[in-house]
Amino acid sequence: MNKNALISLRGIRVDFDDEPVLKGIDLDIMDKEFITFLGPSGCGKTTTLRIIGGFIQPKEGDVFFGGVRINDLPPYKREVNTVFQRYALFPHLNVYENVEFGLKIAKVPEKERRQSVKEMLKLVGLSGFDKRHINQLSGGQQQRVAIARALVNRPKVLLLDEPLGALDLKLRKEMQIELKRIQQALEITFIYVTHDQEEALTMSDRVVVMRDGNILQIGTPQDIYNEPCNAFVADFIGESNIIDGIMHKDFLVEFANDYFDCVDKGFEPKERVQVVVRPEDFKIVPADKGKISGIVESIIFKGVHYEIMVDAMGYKWKIHTTQYVEPGTLIGMDVAPMDIHIMKRTEE
Repeated sequence: MNKNALISLRGIRVDFDDEPVLKGIDLDIMDKEFITFLGPSGCGKTTTLRIIGGFIQPKEGDVFFGGVRINDLPPYKREVNTVFQRYALFPHLNVYENVEFGLKIAKVPEKERRQSVKEMLKLVGLSGFDKRHINQLSGGQQQRVAIARALVNRPKVLLLDEPLGALDLKLRKEMQIELKRIQQALEITFIYVTHDQEEALTMSDRVVVMRDGNILQIGTPQDIYNEPCNAFVADFIGESNIIDGIMHKDFLVEFANDYFDCVDKGFEPKERVQVVVRPEDFKIVPADKGKISGIVESIIFKGVHYEIMVDAMGYKWKIHTTQYVEPGTLIGMDVAPMDIHIMKRTEE
């Protein structure tokens, strides 16, 4: 166990109806970090969040908070608050009363409550909304109220279970930036659950990629994106071209019927591997200048770039580029060594 971790999970196993949901996971979460659990539906990310919050008891394993085992500590005694996708605001109370609610339960003096609520409404951008009723607010404003209510009593950890799921795309993007700003301003730990890889990459200090009750990879957004540990992670975190290859020696890989310099090492000589190239990392060159050449099958305008599908070497390659290329054109494709990522071969 990392002695510097705020929260540690060790050997956490959870079964629902005799079906394993978490399969013995280990995880350390540091103080003041924004960490995101990312994965498809049913992978165990929300269950992990609920274990930390105390809403579910693990079948096996231990939960530590500040080095102290808290398996038997009820949710209301943990220094943790939760914001759910459904905000569970009190419709009969106005904005001020919703945010103040937890402080009143804790019997905080009125003057201190007033000051705390005022500060929190300012932090979430709702100054002047004190007297508004919940049904008079937009979805984004309701979400800010829920966050203010969860933070007003200054927990050490805020758990967020897909809180942006009910918002439209533009508002989601705005709130991603706002959540990161709030977390940095308060300097507390945010633990966030999502299946949206863009959210995870935008906000997180670290990302925990989960699948089928297991943790596949933990790292910074850059690490997860640039050095995925297997084909599932590569495909789930953004779009990828994944092709079989052979690692002949350190820094030299063969794929698409040619040899390419790369920056990876540590594989066995002539080990069968999988090669990942992100669509944005291909450079379009004349057909006789590229190590890979093929025919453009289709081109779709995506707003900031074109998505081109190229048939080459028996594989359908995806390229993201600002360059328009007519379907049917023979093109060359080039990729820099640092943009070729080598993974251990799996059956994914």
